[in-house]
Amino acid sequence: MAQKIHFISGLPRSGSTLLAAILRQNPRFHAAMTSPVGGLVDRMLEAMSEDNEFSAFISHEQKRALILGIFSAYYHPQTDKEVIFDTNRLWCSKLPLIEELFPDAKVICCVRNIAWIMDSIELLIRRNAFDVSRLFNNPAERATVYSRTEALSQGSRLVGYAYNALKEAFYSEQSEYLLLVDYELLTIKPDKTLSLIYQFLGETPYAHDFEDVQYNESEFDKKLNTKGLHEVRSQVEFKPRKTILPPDLFERFDGLSFWTEATNSRASAIVAKAK
Repeated sequence: MAQKIHFISGLPRSGSTLLAAILRQNPRFHAAMTSPVGGLVDRMLEAMSEDNEFSAFISHEQKRALILGIFSAYYHPQTDKEVIFDTNRLWCSKLPLIEELFPDAKVICCVRNIAWIMDSIELLIRRNAFDVSRLFNNPAERATVYSRTEALSQGSRLVGYAYNALKEAFYSEQSEYLLLVDYELLTIKPDKTLSLIYQFLGETPYAHDFEDVQYNESEFDKKLNTKGLHEVRSQVEFKPRKTILPPDLFERFDGLSFWTEATNSRASAIVAKAK
């Protein structure tokens, strides 16, 4: 595809939608919440795998062209912007694929203390007290804050999968493609954070308006019965508050921020150092 492409990935409730909303202010950039491209790529890879009896007739070059075709078919009719940011948490688990398809691409990974991610999701669940969130599979998972956080932390679920994929990417051979961006720093110092992001991308700086950020995907959130999941406030700011998690739960998830120590990784990071 003719356009330059980068990726936004990382952890949920960590600022990926906010970052996309800021980046899209730049008239050269296209950015949005999670797109279907990652899922389509996954399905295509499965369709071309050994489970398909006709896979023997699909060469490496054809596989590459088919995957590239997904990006072109999705974005070419939608936008003529010069730079595309595709958002999906699975990209952290697809760095070898990204390296082969888009060797100049970068992956911006939004991160946040896991305890505060669980707190943020729990706050949404409580605010939507009359709705049955589709983030959970059954009444047993939805029953209590303990069962909800336990479900979300499983390896195939919203938080657990993203965390494991991020960890894989952070310690991978392709870790130099990553830039980790901490949610708190993004909201406390958005101007400085965006300046460093532009520097990492090799892009010309742009004067973003952090007082008037606009983005809304309320219809998508309604389908998940979790209103506010992708809500972005117009003003970028950090609002400290007390956690609503029980102390033992907060302690369980606190301290899992492996990215504060850059040992054994070539990833760049805009994060607070470990104390």
